[in-house]
Amino acid sequence: MDHFISLAHGDGGELSHRLIKDVFIEAFGDGNSALFDSASVDIPIGKIAVTTDSFVIKPIFFPGGSIGKLAVAGTINDLAVSGAKPVYLTCGFVIEEGFPIIDLKKIVSDMANEALKTGVTIIAGDTKVVERGSADGVYINTTGIGIYEPNKGCSLEFKEDDAIIVSGTIGDHGIAVLAARGELGISSPVNSDCASLNTMLAEVLNSTSVVRIMRDPTRGGLATTLVEIAEDFHLTMKINELDLPVKEEVHGVCDLLGFDPLYLANEGKAILIVADQEKDKVIDILREFPEGRDAVVIGSIIGKQKGQLLLETPLGSKRILTRLSGTMFPRIC
Repeated sequence: MDHFISLAHGDGGELSHRLIKDVFIEAFGDGNSALFDSASVDIPIGKIAVTTDSFVIKPIFFPGGSIGKLAVAGTINDLAVSGAKPVYLTCGFVIEEGFPIIDLKKIVSDMANEALKTGVTIIAGDTKVVERGSADGVYINTTGIGIYEPNKGCSLEFKEDDAIIVSGTIGDHGIAVLAARGELGISSPVNSDCASLNTMLAEVLNSTSVVRIMRDPTRGGLATTLVEIAEDFHLTMKINELDLPVKEEVHGVCDLLGFDPLYLANEGKAILIVADQEKDKVIDILREFPEGRDAVVIGSIIGKQKGQLLLETPLGSKRILTRLSGTMFPRIC
């Protein structure tokens, strides 16, 4: 087999056939689906969830993950926070001429392993090869399909004093990727938090009926995601700066470079807004899982109609938080 991607790998001929057979079918293990132009799957009668996402991260391998793991986990999490059970994924690859096939195999293997771990099946895909210099190694697009199980999901019935929970430390992914680039001459022991959260979040939904909403704070970070919730549902929310879970190493890099961990990307964290009387129960459930061991309450809903997010400082003063403005650094997910 060739060692690098060539334009001929995208021409639909013998090299395309070998690439699909030796890389994708070998990893994903569904040769029957590759016989046709579309996959045939069984979907239970009822409501389904569909999401799509594209991944262009640089570097493609980083501490704690790769673009392949990220593509699967990110799509699974989009389904999981909507209250759906992820079942199927499709994936499309745009690969630059000259890309090492050994790296492509590692990426695809990471995808297969993450899908297997979460019980999700990758059922269809597509590959395109572009000229050298027309892409940055490899881009991946995924589409995820999930099913809504009866009487499970988020209510969207917000009330004052509802608790705001984050499932773990924030900013890990952003700092891990930034350090992996080596452009700013910094090093950090922080690994990306890239992880699939469907099993953990399903357990929360199975054990309680008081979840108002769940979101994953990826690009734009925790603050941007909470501002979007506040504005979309006309809520006034307050979070406490002292309660925000941030690793010392992340704080250190942020202080050095002038970043705010509230706006750093996360790829394995969830925000949950739940009824105040059930917050301790939800925290206990989250902490049963490695991905949720640092779960903590960071604030609450304090009113309705205004649509704003307040940050209470250690001095007791409050300031309004807004969405991320501009770009901290590019190509983070």
